[in-house]
Amino acid sequence: MNFADEEAAWRYADELKDRVRPPAFPDRWFDLTNYGSGGPWTEAFRAAVAACHEAGGGHVRVPPGTYETGAIHLLSNVDLHVEAGATIRFSTDPADYLPVVYTRFSAVECYNYSPFVYAYGQENIAITGAGTLDGSAGPEHWWPWVGTPEFGYREGAPHEAADWAELQRMAADGIPVAERVFGAGHYLRPNMIQPYLCRNVLVEGVRIVRSPMWEIHPVRCENVLVRNVSIHSRGPNNDGCDPESCRSVVITGCVFDVGDDCIAIKAGRGPDGRRVGVPCEDVLIEDCDMRYRYGSVAIGTDTTGGIRNVFVRRCRWGGPGLYFGLYIKTNSVRGGYVENVYVKDVEVSELTKEVVSIDLYHGDGHNGDDPPPIRNVHVSGVRSDRTRSAYLLRGYPEQPLREITIRDSSFARVLRADVAGDVEGLSVTGVTVGES
Repeated sequence: MNFADEEAAWRYADELKDRVRPPAFPDRWFDLTNYGSGGPWTEAFRAAVAACHEAGGGHVRVPPGTYETGAIHLLSNVDLHVEAGATIRFSTDPADYLPVVYTRFSAVECYNYSPFVYAYGQENIAITGAGTLDGSAGPEHWWPWVGTPEFGYREGAPHEAADWAELQRMAADGIPVAERVFGAGHYLRPNMIQPYLCRNVLVEGVRIVRSPMWEIHPVRCENVLVRNVSIHSRGPNNDGCDPESCRSVVITGCVFDVGDDCIAIKAGRGPDGRRVGVPCEDVLIEDCDMRYRYGSVAIGTDTTGGIRNVFVRRCRWGGPGLYFGLYIKTNSVRGGYVENVYVKDVEVSELTKEVVSIDLYHGDGHNGDDPPPIRNVHVSGVRSDRTRSAYLLRGYPEQPLREITIRDSSFARVLRADVAGDVEGLSVTGVTVGES
């Protein structure tokens, strides 16, 4: 899809917002405490979700209190409603996330430990309420698997490097996904929330803390609404919300204080991304606070299936530990494409790097044979107080960035000059830049 102009693009964004509706649930309530007592609550969650689903749908109520559990698997027409004062505290025992399920680890398909809240092939599912989902991760549990001392790793302890290398080898060699089995005896961390191949998904109101890895990770889903969620988890690879190979996603009114990208839009990685070939498209992000750590709104690095039609408006980016604003990052190894990205009316208080960074030399650099086209990126109405520079734009000589617009924006207290190389159709108008 090509938009005639920015006005047409934003009309499309408004239409996207209108069509992404939250699922509706019957007024039936299934109180978790009627299905178990004491703890752990794993079987009580399973029974309550099953009863709700079999009755034709409704709400599984989690009343005030703390509920220790293993994996929770949602079924169609079930809303997991976590009331104010309720905490679902997930087990630190990896065995509580077995048997393995069909999932993705860092955008590569495999069978691995279940995400903490998981659904596969379901419709009309939700996690709502003002309560807390606590992943119990930290320097003692889950985070050391990344293999760095900063997150609790100690020399000689097991970590994920060998498993991650083996999974990438399997994908490159075309090993069937059914044979890519990890889980017990392996060290690939599960994500917090993952609906996979689902339709009509709502995550609303809850507070998420201490995740092993990515927090909210819808994969190949359609009609996803993430609304008024707050995420506070500064662990390794703790991205806030990563829609991957999804269609029609709205992320609104959320707070991100996380250990990696606040929002990262993805579409599969490398050979696996090419095999699956499903883009991520039609994503609206609005009225969100991004406070920490890497990209405020990142696109990539997993772009292999292609990413298009991304809209960002009325967000607030900034904090002493937040790096980038709009961060489009990929390379000729990852491939894919990124097109039709529109950003407007963003307040930036402080970033350690650029407000707009589009970098084809990220990560693996220019060492592959699939240079990704990046085109039609339009940024306007930015008011920025303190950054390293306003923008950094780096394409390839044979695959330049195309049609990049930055207009009607102000960038105060900039530390260094902007960088632009191998860009065709760069337009910078109505922009003021003040040195620090």
